Amino acid sequence: MSAVLRKELTTIFSSLLAWMVIALFLAMSGFYFWSNLSFFLLSGGFDLVRGLWQYQFLDMRSLLLTMLPLLTMRLLAEERRQGTLELLWTHPLRDGQIVFGKYLAVLLVLALMLAATLVQPLILLQTDAVIPWGAIGAGYLGLFLLGGAFLSCGLLISALTDSQVIAAALTYSVLLIFWAMTWNEYAVGSGGVLQALLAISLFDRLYDFVRGGIDLRDVVFLILFSGVFLAWTMQALGARRWRGVR
Repeated sequence: MSAVLRKELTTIFSSLLAWMVIALFLAMSGFYFWSNLSFFLLSGGFDLVRGLWQYQFLDMRSLLLTMLPLLTMRLLAEERRQGTLELLWTHPLRDGQIVFGKYLAVLLVLALMLAATLVQPLILLQTDAVIPWGAIGAGYLGLFLLGGAFLSCGLLISALTDSQVIAAALTYSVLLIFWAMTWNEYAVGSGGVLQALLAISLFDRLYDFVRGGIDLRDVVFLILFSGVFLAWTMQALGARRWRGVR
């Protein structure tokens, strides 16, 4: 698995697209930070200490939804297109080692992207502003777990096609479905249907984190979500290996 991890990290950081994704994420995150900070400073009467970071983390959630499928789209789709997936199978590698090696690679990239945005609270720290580090830590944990769920979904879809474009588009579509399922409460009602949708809603799990709280149920749900999609990815690879198809 460590060999797959090293190979994947080398491939990612030698790719212009990956650097563009990271740069665009940081640029847009910085823009949102400046925009949100300006809004709170000009409007007045709002809780700058906590409200600012709630807005910022929710904006970063949208950025992750947009950017992360571009990182996962090539993970297995490109291997299939080039025929190098079969070469991986000739090595003493199990499907789980391939899947987890690739997943950990993009998970490390996600951690790097989020860590780079820590410059934002550090900037405010220079102004003697009160920084709620506990709430910020909870928000970053939520973003990391949510991003990990996005990555696991993208990895599964990348295993099902040899087209990077199709992999990215399908990942966007699936994640948008998880996002939009609880938008219209009037359409689904306020009874059992809504509660069932809220129970499996991916994006609603972030709200407690951005408010500075950590609910163990949300942590477990996001980890299980990633685990289920990684298990499905291993099943997809195993089925292709058994059939002997690209």
